[in-house]
Amino acid sequence: MKNTDLNQTGEMAAVLFCFPHLQNSCPRTLRLSVIRVAMYAFMLTTILMTVCGNLLVIIAISHFKQLHSPTNFILISLALVDCCLGCFVMPFSMLRTVEGCWYLGKHFCRVHSSLDIMFSTVSILHLCLVSIDRYRAICHPLQYKTNVSTLNVIIYIVVIWLTASTFSFGLVFSEVTTENFKTLVLLDSCIGSCVFICGKQCGITVFLVAFFIPGTVMSCLYIKIFHVARKHARVISDRMATVACHELKNRVSEQRERKAAKTLAIVMCVFLLCWVPFLCASLVDPFLNFVTPVDVFEALFWFGYFNSTCNPVIYAFFYLHFRKAFKIIIAKIFGLKITSTTLFSS
Repeated sequence: MKNTDLNQTGEMAAVLFCFPHLQNSCPRTLRLSVIRVAMYAFMLTTILMTVCGNLLVIIAISHFKQLHSPTNFILISLALVDCCLGCFVMPFSMLRTVEGCWYLGKHFCRVHSSLDIMFSTVSILHLCLVSIDRYRAICHPLQYKTNVSTLNVIIYIVVIWLTASTFSFGLVFSEVTTENFKTLVLLDSCIGSCVFICGKQCGITVFLVAFFIPGTVMSCLYIKIFHVARKHARVISDRMATVACHELKNRVSEQRERKAAKTLAIVMCVFLLCWVPFLCASLVDPFLNFVTPVDVFEALFWFGYFNSTCNPVIYAFFYLHFRKAFKIIIAKIFGLKITSTTLFSS
């Protein structure tokens, strides 16, 4: 009997709890110190790159009047989404992932989960708006110049923010408890967990609203855009011999529009690549009685967060004017000499 008691006591001592003074506390995830330090280093680097990179995009578009265009105002709002994700969501997710516990209480857990869903939904709706903008600019250029204004774009952006915030906060704080449409943020089994659980119908709704419908719209529009762009390219190649000066400028403008569409399509593909694994897991998991381990979900979360880090890198790599703007801003921050402040060559 004594040996059995000692073994049980030893096993209990080996388990760390999130809140040792509370009876119903969750067990804390045990990790080696080296692994914890490596996780913190990786996640902190990702957060800093996300915040600093997207701040560069916001400052560049705000500061340079040459970048003031309807499309870039959508991009500045998208950068604001990614920056807010890096400031208000990712640091707390980092603590939860590494420590294996949620120390910030039930109410802030709901706010955190709501912001997480909101920023993800706002991101894909922004990308959907960008695809619509590029479709109108390339497929209907004359109508685009007369009908699309900065004010219209700002109204669309405000509607997206309001719609996504209403959807996400309503989903989390409504506490719907229908058997199929169940939404929970805290696991009832123990204290110290912050896990958003979505039932079958809830998972399908989130998948459709936050991914499938806007993703399908984007895919169809970009297929149409590239079909029209190839058509324009063939027409331009046929007229190369007799191109006039003003036609040459139009051709350069069209090439710029097509390159913008191509780059933004890459942004969309990176977004889908980063978020599809998590969204698919969230959709399938309720039908499998929630068998996916929490650590797997945390890894998928961070894979999705990494999308916010990638966007500024894509802009800098594919957009010459963004690259120039970033160099000018960084040079001013560090007091370096600037040879030129022109973004576009005349």
